[in-house]
Amino acid sequence: MGKDVMIACDFESAEKTYEFLDKFKDVKPFVKIGMELFYAEGPAIVKEIKKRGHKIFLDLKLHDIPNTVKKAMAVLASLDVDFCNVHAAGTSEMMKYAVEGLTKADGSRAAKLIAVTQLTSTSEERMQKELLISESLENTVMSYALNAKNSGLDGVVCSPLEAGKVHEVCGKDFFTITPGIRFADGEKGDQVRVTTPAKAKELGSDYIVVGRPITAAADPVAAYNRCVEEFVG
Repeated sequence: MGKDVMIACDFESAEKTYEFLDKFKDVKPFVKIGMELFYAEGPAIVKEIKKRGHKIFLDLKLHDIPNTVKKAMAVLASLDVDFCNVHAAGTSEMMKYAVEGLTKADGSRAAKLIAVTQLTSTSEERMQKELLISESLENTVMSYALNAKNSGLDGVVCSPLEAGKVHEVCGKDFFTITPGIRFADGEKGDQVRVTTPAKAKELGSDYIVVGRPITAAADPVAAYNRCVEEFVG
């Protein structure tokens, strides 16, 4: 399994997204399309970025009753993305239905399916106080990851700080996609569980998701190359 850097294209329009991607002449970076861009532009943005030769992680975090998630996944299956995701909090039944929705007639899966464990903006204190989950953050993430694996998913979104432990619990082939990445000399923003690309590599992340440190950089291509150098080597 090769490591890779995903760029979070959290732009409000197709125009700004293409303007950003056009800066990359020699490489087609892995792109994460989230809610902001997808809700602004719809499936057309996914099809166009795919046509341009980029791999895509469609980050819509589905979380609903099992049947609704299954039907939504069947629609997303036609978009030819590489990864898509659900919230693990939706329960094992919902995750199994999501797998069914992504499964093609020949039995193959239209995309890799990933579960979000706990958002990197959530601290243990918030989780316990507001979500009323009395377990530790680490135990909660591991339990959600195991539920995802046992439901047939391919991996989880988690903090880089939890990636190594997820591999211990779920195996080396279970993907860890980790946001919350900042350069050592950068701002943390609204994330609370963060680390550098080099540290994420050391901790066992398979993919890192990097947004503002690349998209808001004076030279995005140089920032991307720095990420790749630090994380992939």
